[in-house]
Amino acid sequence: MFAEARREARAGWLFVLPAFLVLAVFFAGPVVAGFLLGLTDVDIYALGAGGDWRFVGLKNYARLVADPLFWQSLRNTVFFVVVGGPLTVGAALGAALLLASRRTRLPGLFRTVYFAPVVTTLVAVAAVWRFLYHPTAGPLNLFLGLFGISPINWLGDPRWAMPALVLMAVWKNFGYGMVLFVAGIQAIPESLYEAARIDGAGPGTQFRRITLPLLAPTFLFVAVITTIGYFQLFAEPYVMTGGTGGPNNATLSVALLMYKQGFRFWNMGAGAATAFVLFLIILAVSTVQIRLQKGRDG
Repeated sequence: MFAEARREARAGWLFVLPAFLVLAVFFAGPVVAGFLLGLTDVDIYALGAGGDWRFVGLKNYARLVADPLFWQSLRNTVFFVVVGGPLTVGAALGAALLLASRRTRLPGLFRTVYFAPVVTTLVAVAAVWRFLYHPTAGPLNLFLGLFGISPINWLGDPRWAMPALVLMAVWKNFGYGMVLFVAGIQAIPESLYEAARIDGAGPGTQFRRITLPLLAPTFLFVAVITTIGYFQLFAEPYVMTGGTGGPNNATLSVALLMYKQGFRFWNMGAGAATAFVLFLIILAVSTVQIRLQKGRDG
Protein backbone atom coordinates (compact mmCIF):
# COMPACT_ATOMS: atom_id res chain seq x y z
CA MET A 1 0.00 0.00 0.00
CA PHE A 2 2.74 2.43 0.99
CA ALA A 3 4.80 1.44 -2.06
CA GLU A 4 1.85 2.21 -4.31
CA ALA A 5 1.37 5.59 -2.64
CA ARG A 6 5.04 6.41 -3.15
CA ARG A 7 4.81 5.46 -6.81
CA GLU A 8 1.77 7.71 -7.23
CA ALA A 9 3.56 10.57 -5.50
CA ARG A 10 6.63 10.04 -7.70
CA ALA A 11 4.46 10.06 -10.80
CA GLY A 12 2.79 13.27 -9.65
CA TRP A 13 6.15 14.97 -9.16
CA LEU A 14 7.27 13.85 -12.60
CA PHE A 15 4.16 15.42 -14.11
CA VAL A 16 4.71 18.79 -12.41
CA LEU A 17 8.51 18.78 -12.89
CA PRO A 18 8.39 20.45 -16.33
CA ALA A 19 6.30 23.30 -14.91
CA PHE A 20 8.74 23.74 -12.01
CA LEU A 21 11.66 23.80 -14.43
CA VAL A 22 9.97 26.49 -16.52
CA LEU A 23 9.34 28.58 -13.39
CA ALA A 24 12.92 28.09 -12.24
CA VAL A 25 14.43 29.09 -15.57
CA PHE A 26 12.14 31.97 -16.54
CA PHE A 27 11.08 33.34 -13.13
CA ALA A 28 13.31 32.38 -10.22
CA GLY A 29 16.46 32.52 -12.34
CA PRO A 30 16.00 36.11 -13.56
CA VAL A 31 15.00 37.27 -10.08
CA VAL A 32 18.17 35.81 -8.54
CA ALA A 33 20.29 37.12 -11.42
CA GLY A 34 18.78 40.60 -11.02
CA PHE A 35 19.52 40.61 -7.31
CA LEU A 36 23.13 39.52 -7.86
CA LEU A 37 23.57 42.07 -10.65
CA GLY A 38 22.34 44.77 -8.28
CA LEU A 39 25.27 43.97 -6.00
CA THR A 40 27.79 45.04 -8.65
CA ASP A 41 28.74 48.27 -10.40
CA VAL A 42 28.73 46.68 -13.86
CA ASP A 43 27.89 48.93 -16.79
CA ILE A 44 26.51 47.92 -20.18
CA TYR A 45 30.01 47.67 -21.69
CA ALA A 46 31.19 45.19 -19.06
CA LEU A 47 28.42 42.65 -19.65
CA GLY A 48 30.58 40.66 -22.04
CA ALA A 49 33.66 40.79 -19.82
CA GLY A 50 33.13 39.10 -16.48
CA GLY A 51 36.50 40.31 -15.19
CA ASP A 52 35.31 43.92 -15.25
CA TRP A 53 32.54 43.27 -12.73
CA ARG A 54 33.12 44.68 -9.27
CA PHE A 55 31.17 43.64 -6.18
CA VAL A 56 29.87 46.69 -4.29
CA GLY A 57 27.47 45.02 -1.86
CA LEU A 58 24.37 47.03 -1.00
CA LYS A 59 25.74 50.38 -2.20
CA ASN A 60 23.36 50.49 -5.15
CA TYR A 61 20.42 49.99 -2.82
CA ALA A 62 21.74 52.63 -0.41
CA ARG A 63 22.12 55.13 -3.25
CA LEU A 64 18.65 54.27 -4.46
CA VAL A 65 17.08 54.93 -1.07
CA ALA A 66 18.96 58.24 -0.81
CA ASP A 67 17.95 59.33 -4.32
CA PRO A 68 15.04 61.83 -4.30
CA LEU A 69 14.28 60.86 -7.90
CA PHE A 70 13.51 57.30 -6.81
CA TRP A 71 11.02 58.48 -4.20
CA GLN A 72 9.36 60.77 -6.72
CA SER A 73 9.07 57.90 -9.19
CA LEU A 74 7.65 55.71 -6.43
CA ARG A 75 5.06 58.37 -5.53
CA ASN A 76 4.08 58.65 -9.19
CA THR A 77 3.76 54.88 -9.49
CA VAL A 78 1.71 54.57 -6.31
CA PHE A 79 -0.60 57.34 -7.51
CA PHE A 80 -1.06 55.51 -10.80
CA VAL A 81 -1.87 52.26 -8.97
CA VAL A 82 -4.12 53.74 -6.28
CA VAL A 83 -6.14 55.88 -8.71
CA GLY A 84 -5.96 53.86 -11.90
CA GLY A 85 -6.40 50.42 -10.35
CA PRO A 86 -9.83 50.96 -8.74
CA LEU A 87 -11.03 52.95 -11.76
CA THR A 88 -10.03 50.14 -14.10
CA VAL A 89 -11.65 47.44 -11.97
CA GLY A 90 -14.77 49.57 -11.52
CA ALA A 91 -15.05 50.27 -15.24
CA ALA A 92 -14.55 46.58 -16.00
CA LEU A 93 -17.29 45.55 -13.56
CA GLY A 94 -19.70 48.21 -14.81
CA ALA A 95 -19.20 47.18 -18.43
CA ALA A 96 -19.60 43.51 -17.50
CA LEU A 97 -22.89 44.18 -15.71
CA LEU A 98 -24.20 46.06 -18.73
CA LEU A 99 -23.19 43.28 -21.10
CA ALA A 100 -24.67 40.61 -18.84
CA SER A 101 -27.99 42.44 -18.62
CA ARG A 102 -30.86 40.96 -20.60
CA ARG A 103 -31.77 44.43 -21.85
CA THR A 104 -28.49 44.85 -23.70
CA ARG A 105 -28.75 44.24 -27.40
CA LEU A 106 -25.84 42.92 -29.44
CA PRO A 107 -23.67 42.11 -26.39
CA GLY A 108 -21.12 40.34 -28.58
CA LEU A 109 -20.55 43.50 -30.60
CA PHE A 110 -20.07 45.68 -27.53
CA ARG A 111 -17.81 43.08 -25.95
CA THR A 112 -15.58 43.22 -29.01
CA VAL A 113 -15.60 47.03 -29.03
CA TYR A 114 -14.71 47.26 -25.34
CA PHE A 115 -11.99 44.63 -25.63
CA ALA A 116 -10.41 46.10 -28.78
CA PRO A 117 -8.19 48.64 -26.91
CA VAL A 118 -6.59 45.78 -24.94
CA VAL A 119 -5.18 44.17 -28.09
CA THR A 120 -4.38 47.46 -29.83
CA THR A 121 -0.70 48.38 -29.87
CA LEU A 122 0.16 51.12 -27.41
CA VAL A 123 1.91 53.19 -30.08
CA ALA A 124 -1.36 53.52 -32.00
CA VAL A 125 -3.26 54.24 -28.80
CA ALA A 126 -0.72 56.89 -27.81
CA ALA A 127 -1.00 58.60 -31.19
CA VAL A 128 -4.77 58.92 -30.76
CA TRP A 129 -4.57 60.11 -27.16
CA ARG A 130 -1.84 62.62 -27.88
CA PHE A 131 -4.22 64.14 -30.40
CA LEU A 132 -7.05 64.08 -27.86
CA TYR A 133 -4.80 65.81 -25.33
CA HIS A 134 -3.51 68.48 -27.72
CA PRO A 135 -3.54 71.77 -25.77
CA THR A 136 -5.19 73.83 -28.53
CA ALA A 137 -6.72 71.56 -31.18
CA GLY A 138 -7.49 68.54 -29.01
CA PRO A 139 -11.15 67.42 -28.89
CA LEU A 140 -11.00 67.14 -25.11
CA ASN A 141 -10.10 70.80 -24.64
CA LEU A 142 -12.59 71.84 -27.30
CA PHE A 143 -15.29 69.99 -25.36
CA LEU A 144 -14.26 71.64 -22.09
CA GLY A 145 -14.33 75.00 -23.84
CA LEU A 146 -18.07 74.57 -24.40
CA PHE A 147 -18.44 74.95 -20.63
CA GLY A 148 -16.10 77.93 -20.39
CA ILE A 149 -13.14 75.91 -19.08
CA SER A 150 -9.74 77.17 -20.24
CA PRO A 151 -7.58 74.75 -22.29
CA ILE A 152 -5.43 72.40 -20.23
CA ASN A 153 -1.94 71.39 -21.24
CA TRP A 154 -2.56 67.76 -20.32
CA LEU A 155 0.90 66.38 -21.04
CA GLY A 156 2.83 69.57 -20.37
CA ASP A 157 1.46 70.50 -16.95
CA PRO A 158 2.89 68.47 -14.02
CA ARG A 159 -0.48 68.63 -12.25
CA TRP A 160 -2.35 66.98 -15.11
CA ALA A 161 0.20 64.73 -16.79
CA MET A 162 -0.23 61.71 -14.51
CA PRO A 163 -4.08 61.94 -14.39
CA ALA A 164 -3.97 62.05 -18.19
CA LEU A 165 -1.97 58.80 -18.25
CA VAL A 166 -4.39 57.24 -15.77
CA LEU A 167 -7.36 58.09 -17.98
CA MET A 168 -5.68 56.59 -21.03
CA ALA A 169 -4.64 53.45 -19.14
CA VAL A 170 -8.16 52.87 -17.79
CA TRP A 171 -9.62 53.14 -21.28
CA LYS A 172 -7.03 50.76 -22.70
CA ASN A 173 -7.04 48.09 -19.98
CA PHE A 174 -10.55 47.76 -18.54
CA GLY A 175 -11.64 45.42 -21.33
CA TYR A 176 -9.49 42.57 -20.00
CA GLY A 177 -11.12 42.63 -16.59
CA MET A 178 -14.51 43.07 -18.23
CA VAL A 179 -14.19 39.72 -20.03
CA LEU A 180 -13.29 38.00 -16.76
CA PHE A 181 -16.20 39.61 -14.92
CA VAL A 182 -18.61 38.62 -17.69
CA ALA A 183 -17.45 35.02 -17.35
CA GLY A 184 -17.88 35.20 -13.57
CA ILE A 185 -21.38 36.70 -13.81
CA GLN A 186 -22.48 34.09 -16.33
CA ALA A 187 -21.31 31.33 -13.97
CA ILE A 188 -23.71 32.49 -11.23
CA PRO A 189 -26.84 30.26 -11.25
CA GLU A 190 -29.92 32.11 -12.46
CA SER A 191 -31.96 30.27 -9.83
CA LEU A 192 -30.39 32.41 -7.12
CA TYR A 193 -31.67 35.60 -8.75
CA GLU A 194 -35.10 34.06 -9.28
CA ALA A 195 -35.32 33.12 -5.61
CA ALA A 196 -34.21 36.62 -4.61
CA ARG A 197 -36.85 38.22 -6.83
CA ILE A 198 -39.53 35.98 -5.34
CA ASP A 199 -38.44 37.14 -1.87
CA GLY A 200 -38.84 40.75 -3.01
CA ALA A 201 -35.16 41.64 -3.43
CA GLY A 202 -34.53 44.50 -5.84
CA PRO A 203 -31.63 44.85 -8.28
CA GLY A 204 -29.46 46.63 -5.70
CA THR A 205 -29.99 43.95 -3.08
CA GLN A 206 -29.35 41.20 -5.63
CA PHE A 207 -26.10 42.90 -6.60
CA ARG A 208 -24.91 43.24 -2.99
CA ARG A 209 -26.07 39.86 -1.72
CA ILE A 210 -25.52 37.61 -4.73
CA THR A 211 -23.35 39.12 -7.45
CA LEU A 212 -20.60 40.69 -5.36
CA PRO A 213 -20.04 37.74 -2.96
CA LEU A 214 -19.96 35.18 -5.77
CA LEU A 215 -17.62 37.38 -7.81
CA ALA A 216 -15.08 37.54 -4.97
CA PRO A 217 -12.56 35.15 -6.62
CA THR A 218 -12.83 37.05 -9.89
CA PHE A 219 -12.43 40.35 -8.03
CA LEU A 220 -9.27 39.06 -6.37
CA PHE A 221 -7.74 37.89 -9.64
CA VAL A 222 -8.59 41.08 -11.55
CA ALA A 223 -7.39 43.30 -8.68
CA VAL A 224 -4.07 41.46 -8.30
CA ILE A 225 -3.38 41.34 -12.04
CA THR A 226 -4.28 45.02 -12.44
CA THR A 227 -2.12 46.04 -9.49
CA ILE A 228 0.87 44.08 -10.75
CA GLY A 229 0.50 45.53 -14.22
CA TYR A 230 0.12 49.10 -13.01
CA PHE A 231 3.12 48.89 -10.70
CA GLN A 232 5.13 48.04 -13.82
CA LEU A 233 4.08 51.32 -15.42
CA PHE A 234 6.52 51.94 -18.26
CA ALA A 235 5.08 51.99 -21.77
CA GLU A 236 2.55 54.78 -21.16
CA PRO A 237 4.98 57.45 -19.90
CA TYR A 238 7.69 56.25 -22.28
CA VAL A 239 5.50 56.65 -25.37
CA MET A 240 3.54 59.70 -24.27
CA THR A 241 6.52 61.72 -23.02
CA GLY A 242 9.27 60.48 -25.31
CA GLY A 243 10.89 58.45 -22.55
CA THR A 244 11.72 61.45 -20.36
CA GLY A 245 9.07 61.00 -17.66
CA GLY A 246 8.25 64.67 -17.94
CA PRO A 247 7.15 67.27 -17.43
CA ASN A 248 9.46 67.84 -14.48
CA ASN A 249 9.51 64.06 -13.80
CA ALA A 250 5.78 64.16 -13.10
CA THR A 251 5.22 60.91 -15.02
CA LEU A 252 8.48 59.20 -14.11
CA SER A 253 7.70 55.68 -12.87
CA VAL A 254 9.96 53.21 -11.08
CA ALA A 255 10.14 51.02 -14.18
CA LEU A 256 11.03 54.01 -16.37
CA LEU A 257 13.70 55.05 -13.86
CA MET A 258 15.08 51.52 -14.01
CA TYR A 259 15.24 51.74 -17.81
CA LYS A 260 16.98 55.13 -17.75
CA GLN A 261 19.57 53.94 -15.23
CA GLY A 262 20.35 50.76 -17.07
CA PHE A 263 20.09 51.72 -20.73
CA ARG A 264 20.60 55.48 -20.84
CA PHE A 265 23.13 55.99 -18.08
CA TRP A 266 24.57 52.46 -18.68
CA ASN A 267 24.60 51.63 -14.98
CA MET A 268 23.24 48.10 -15.08
CA GLY A 269 23.90 47.50 -11.39
CA ALA A 270 21.74 50.44 -10.30
CA GLY A 271 19.06 49.47 -12.81
CA ALA A 272 19.01 45.89 -11.51
CA ALA A 273 18.75 47.12 -7.92
CA THR A 274 15.78 49.28 -8.89
CA ALA A 275 14.13 46.32 -10.60
CA PHE A 276 14.60 44.10 -7.55
CA VAL A 277 13.13 46.72 -5.23
CA LEU A 278 10.13 47.00 -7.55
CA PHE A 279 9.79 43.21 -7.47
CA LEU A 280 9.73 43.24 -3.65
CA ILE A 281 7.10 46.00 -3.62
CA ILE A 282 4.85 44.12 -6.04
CA LEU A 283 5.29 40.89 -4.10
CA ALA A 284 4.40 42.58 -0.81
CA VAL A 285 1.34 44.37 -2.16
CA SER A 286 0.05 41.25 -3.93
CA THR A 287 0.51 39.19 -0.77
CA VAL A 288 -1.42 41.74 1.28
CA GLN A 289 -4.26 41.76 -1.27
CA ILE A 290 -4.54 37.97 -1.22
CA ARG A 291 -4.43 37.77 2.58
CA LEU A 292 -7.07 40.47 2.96
CA GLN A 293 -9.37 38.67 0.54
CA LYS A 294 -8.86 35.35 2.34
CA GLY A 295 -9.59 37.11 5.64
CA ARG A 296 -12.87 38.46 4.29
CA ASP A 297 -13.80 35.06 2.88
CA GLY A 298 -13.06 33.45 6.22
